[in-house]
Amino acid sequence: MADQLTDDQISEFKEAFSLFDKDGDGCITTKELGTVMRSLGQNPTEAELQDMINEVDADGNGTIDFPEFLNLMARKMKDTDSEEELKEAFRVFDKDQNGFISAAELRHINYEEFVKVMMAK
Repeated sequence: MADQLTDDQISEFKEAFSLFDKDGDGCITTKELGTVMRSLGQNPTEAELQDMINEVDADGNGTIDFPEFLNLMARKMKDTDSEEELKEAFRVFDKDQNGFISAAELRHINYEEFVKVMMAK
């Protein structure tokens, strides 16, 4: 499934992955996931973090490596939204309807989307 992604998409996903992979070892641990989530104002328990990891941990090693992350993102992109759906989504996240998504709005989006991606089955 990841083989259907463009080089640009893979590059963007690599950048996103590196934001989670704080120590640069190529794996996202529950600790790293927790750090990112806490930076987004959330306070997940260790069990909740492990559940999120388990949702996408294909090889069962307790972490998310880049291929697992890439497959997750490819699955999520499989149903590509139409331009109108994207515009509507932008309007939903642009809470004050000023044509821009502020840093506060972006933090809210990032956490909501992250939770959807991690909890989707």
